[in-house]
Amino acid sequence: MSSSENARIEVIPDRRTAGWDLLWSELSVLFRRRRTWAMLAAVALIPILLAIAVRLSTSTLAAGEGPPFLSRVTQNGLFVGFTSMVVAIPLFLPLTIGVVAGDTIAGEAGQGTLRYLLVAPAGRVRLLLVKYAGAAAFCLAAALILTVAGLLIGAALFPVGPVTLLSGDVISVPEALLRSLLVAAYVSLSLLGLSAIGLFISTLTDVPVGAMAATVVVSVVAQILDILPQLAWLHPWLFSHYWLGFADLLRQPLDWTSFGTNAVVQLCYIVIFGALAYSRFATKNIQS
Repeated sequence: MSSSENARIEVIPDRRTAGWDLLWSELSVLFRRRRTWAMLAAVALIPILLAIAVRLSTSTLAAGEGPPFLSRVTQNGLFVGFTSMVVAIPLFLPLTIGVVAGDTIAGEAGQGTLRYLLVAPAGRVRLLLVKYAGAAAFCLAAALILTVAGLLIGAALFPVGPVTLLSGDVISVPEALLRSLLVAAYVSLSLLGLSAIGLFISTLTDVPVGAMAATVVVSVVAQILDILPQLAWLHPWLFSHYWLGFADLLRQPLDWTSFGTNAVVQLCYIVIFGALAYSRFATKNIQS
């Protein structure tokens, strides 16, 4: 048995510190996995490949061609990060979140360590919270790495200067960097609902690959439903509907409407699917 698995099954004697120790163990194991860093590296490659492709291109894009902000990349390298977010959030980020969230409970059951984790005085509720916190931490890490990689490659290949916002106002580079962090926070928040869905699906099976695939499929289905005009009444309630709403953070003054609405929608999914995950996990017969 590996050292990481030994850390996971260690009995924690103090109930008051069990939750924090379990959370630290979860984050430690998650971010020591090669799979985690491989996915984060793949996310970081998105802005790098995008910037290199634009740099090597001999044609000039007109405004409106390609993904949003792409035509501005050659004028200001800070737009590489914004464009990369638009490219990554429909598929690449949900794919990585599906892998992490789908593996939360099903992965432990498949490896035979779930029963040992429950031996610790943490309880099933606390274990679910810790697992979800790990998935949420990955959401934040993926968004930050995508943003930082975009800023670095953008500064390396293109000129960097004051940014012209969608409202036409011009802001300084430090303020633009702050807006980039706000966009990363918005994207992290947007993925929390999908993470809760993945956690629930992970409690339904002992096969992690199945839970991962099902979570990704749910993401794709939600986005398909979101483009059907016949289901316009449903769109505001889909967890993916506000994923690209961070454009409101690129206006002057800052418009927090989409941020707040997105937070409410994601919170609803967290509460609903968190409750479903608890209902399933609390009555689940742990065999391994």
